[in-house]
Amino acid sequence: MIDPLIALGVLTATAVTDAAYVFFNAAVVARRRIPAANWSAIWYLLSAFAVIKYTENVVYVAFAALGSWLGAYASVTWLVRPGRPDPHPPA
Repeated sequence: MIDPLIALGVLTATAVTDAAYVFFNAAVVARRRIPAANWSAIWYLLSAFAVIKYTENVVYVAFAALGSWLGAYASVTWLVRPGRPDPHPPA
């Protein structure tokens, strides 16, 4: 039996997660570190219900989001290395 509220929740979570993924990629392409890191953390938090389901401990989600933020920030920082021309300077 399908629970309509759960189905609606999954549909909404998936739509918002995919939107966050698009905004994350746009920020990475534009080499905008803070927005990329923020969208990465948001993207991870939106998909965290699976982590909560398996670990049953919300605290780990905060660590996962922080790791996601740090990973995105470091990745974009690495992309904008000294001596390498920045084709998309920050606005």
